[in-house]
Amino acid sequence: MDLSSGMQKMSVAQPPVGRGAACLTCKGICSGFQPHSWRKACVQCRCSQEDHAPSSDIEDDHKMGRLLADSRYAHLTAKVKGGDGLRVYKRNRMIITNPVVSRKDPTFNTITYDWAPPGLTQKLAILYMELLPEEKRPVAGTEGALYRRRQLMRQLPVYDQDPAQCHGLSEAEAKAMALFVKSYKQDALGVGEVALPGEGGAKDDGAKQKNGKAPQEPSPTTNGTLGDVCKKSEYRCDLCGELAPGEGPVVYAERAGYERLWHPTCFRCSECGEALVDLVYFWKDGALLCGRHYCQTVRPRCAGCDELIFSEDYQQGAEGLAWHKDHFCCWECGQSLNAQCSCSSRSKPV
Repeated sequence: MDLSSGMQKMSVAQPPVGRGAACLTCKGICSGFQPHSWRKACVQCRCSQEDHAPSSDIEDDHKMGRLLADSRYAHLTAKVKGGDGLRVYKRNRMIITNPVVSRKDPTFNTITYDWAPPGLTQKLAILYMELLPEEKRPVAGTEGALYRRRQLMRQLPVYDQDPAQCHGLSEAEAKAMALFVKSYKQDALGVGEVALPGEGGAKDDGAKQKNGKAPQEPSPTTNGTLGDVCKKSEYRCDLCGELAPGEGPVVYAERAGYERLWHPTCFRCSECGEALVDLVYFWKDGALLCGRHYCQTVRPRCAGCDELIFSEDYQQGAEGLAWHKDHFCCWECGQSLNAQCSCSSRSKPV
């Protein structure tokens, strides 16, 4: 199975990390990312942080480690040596080596995925990747890997989980945020599980048996997991309603129950429609959401700094927008938009 087709034309250079990273949207107009003091944007081009992709694998893995720590998915993390309890994401990379048979001397072509679903055989993991659009497969050094990194920043902002990454929180606001994060880790956060149709939850049963606890027998009137005596003969995607091929991988969401499943391309946020990065989802009212849009259903998000608002005293505007009081201001002069301002960006506070 040759996965190298099209990889050469998709290859892109790894963007510089941190301050100075070129803007992926402006492409030459912006000389490099220069962060605003509190807006999550560049002062030169006003594009967002993810448009400059100024993160790194290390930063992303630490962010994901913090997110999954103290949750039922802490097993996907590992303790940082000497890190005072901090945890890092055990991101599953996958390396595939394909022989090149067109030459006299045998050579090999290696493809590295920056992320792949954990706990699968390589064959099933490859089948999963082949179901994704080619331009969104996280192959190292391609647009797909860059897309994944941008989605990590967009869907799972670090300032939605770490009060230390927020600008000017009061002590009361920091405490409110800490309780909010603890609550969503307990009640909403999940990581999708890739399996064949009808085999969702098998890893959970195996873990229980390993711990000396036998899995409970499923009721004949309810849907169970792999050992269900009422195993269905056909399965349909919860989003599109189409049949799921018996030999093709699907995605399960534990919080949704194992009677529901999704095609890999259908496992996406019900609000923005984007694929859920690294299969991280938030479950609310029977729907899958990315972290960003879940948080926005619970707390307002400031249209100025992009952070969640934990004060009840904030500026409300048209179209459901909200601002911290001191962030309802002009981009150019910083003057409150409740007062007169003659700057060209007067009508565009964000």
